[in-house]
Amino acid sequence: MIEKIRIFVVRHRYALAFCYVPFYFLWFTALEKRTAVEFNYMHCVVDDWIPFCEYFIVPYLFWFLYVSASVVFLALQPKYEEDFFRCAAALIMGMTASLIICTVFPNAQSMRPEVFENNNIFTRLVAHLYSTDTSTNVFPSVHCYNSFAVHMALWRCRALRDKKGIRIASLVVCVLICISTMALKQHSFLDFVGAGALYLLIDKVVYGNPANRYPLLHSGEKY
Repeated sequence: MIEKIRIFVVRHRYALAFCYVPFYFLWFTALEKRTAVEFNYMHCVVDDWIPFCEYFIVPYLFWFLYVSASVVFLALQPKYEEDFFRCAAALIMGMTASLIICTVFPNAQSMRPEVFENNNIFTRLVAHLYSTDTSTNVFPSVHCYNSFAVHMALWRCRALRDKKGIRIASLVVCVLICISTMALKQHSFLDFVGAGALYLLIDKVVYGNPANRYPLLHSGEKY
């Protein structure tokens, strides 16, 4: 029986990484439904400097495609499968850490505009976002954290060693997504900083020494 389990895990190791998704959403949904808790509201002076801009709904929603497509791309590189597993590990560890933080430190934000100055497709999309996503469980920003993790995985991806344009495009997308979380008043600047700090910590755990963290600067194909 143990041998059968081992063989199953080896044959389906990529699929097992994706099994984390329903686990995350079950936990996150439970947190979203909490009401009998005292929330800590995230806000700092930087938030007051950032104006609301509905056009950033485009990169905000593009995040879903960016993360999912990038993970699938890495999974389809059997020659460099470790790139996928390190990315998956960073995502799983960071998202789990975020769930734990929100569980023990209930947090929220109250920066969303009550009315929109403009009436267009972008504000309607933002209104729909507000109606489907509560303003709780915002610290650290999972949008930002996952963008950091995916971008760094693509930047280090050995299959993209000679694709500098793709790696730079990934950086641009990552930056726009992070800005969008604050420009849409979905997150505080503190949530962005928290996501960055969390990623820096987990990056060292997942990628280890500098040769692993920056493989494109070193010769050879293996970590």
